[in-house]
Amino acid sequence: MKPEQDQRLVGLLAVLGSQSSVNLGAAFAKSLFLVISPAGVTCLRVTFAALLLVALRAPWKRVPPPSTRPALLLYGAMLAAMNLAIYQAFQRIPIGIAVGIEVTGPLAIVLLSSRRPRDFLWLLVVALGLALLLPLHVKDRLNPLGIAFALAAASAWALYIVAGKRVAASLGANAVTWGMIVAALLVAPLGAAVLNFGQLRPWQLGIALAVGLLSSAVPYSLEMEAMKRLSARVFSILLSAAPAIAAFAGFLVLGERLTWLQWGAMLCIMAASAGSALTAPVTPPPPILET
Repeated sequence: MKPEQDQRLVGLLAVLGSQSSVNLGAAFAKSLFLVISPAGVTCLRVTFAALLLVALRAPWKRVPPPSTRPALLLYGAMLAAMNLAIYQAFQRIPIGIAVGIEVTGPLAIVLLSSRRPRDFLWLLVVALGLALLLPLHVKDRLNPLGIAFALAAASAWALYIVAGKRVAASLGANAVTWGMIVAALLVAPLGAAVLNFGQLRPWQLGIALAVGLLSSAVPYSLEMEAMKRLSARVFSILLSAAPAIAAFAGFLVLGERLTWLQWGAMLCIMAASAGSALTAPVTPPPPILET
């Protein structure tokens, strides 16, 4: 195998490993909802993720300049909001569907900022996918509040990317770490309100730590390696598989099953994501967040 092919293979495996890690983390987080509220799990996950990223990246070596701090505050706030919203969605609808709705946030930024006629086709495909997920079908009815929370997470992810562009330009690879620190500080009061730390069991804290590791430290490192080896287009296409990987993780860990209609809706969203990446100009990949 040629060196270039070796690099692409390593990049491919890194992206698949990253997505598998993120969605296994999401499934394990949902397994805690029976004993800890989604808000409490979010607080533990974000806090542990911040501590792990601080240990991994040592961000104090590059302190955010004052001019970047307002954008960093928005960046961290959207990171916190996204995690809070998606975990509320996970409680109410299958993980694969929640992730499928969530990825429409960054996809919408790409498509709505385009003036190419073909991208309006991808927008229609996304709209079709979302329409199929609306709770209008008695047989395949989804919780409306779960869909609303997933859409809120999609909106937060879109704003996260907008704020992240400025932060990333100033802080580089440490942008996610500083954003997670801000998010942890913002959710700390909520954690103090909803968590009874005296009643938390070691195994619960262990799973929360594993969620932080699987959802942040591991995929963050893998994606950095993947972006060194893959073009932005290939990287984006591979990320379009996230809903399917999330659905598999939900089935594997939680026994969640999707109907054929729900699979069809997710395939529409995945096809739009892959199609927009295939037809997009060659540009660097946007900041990526692990849920």
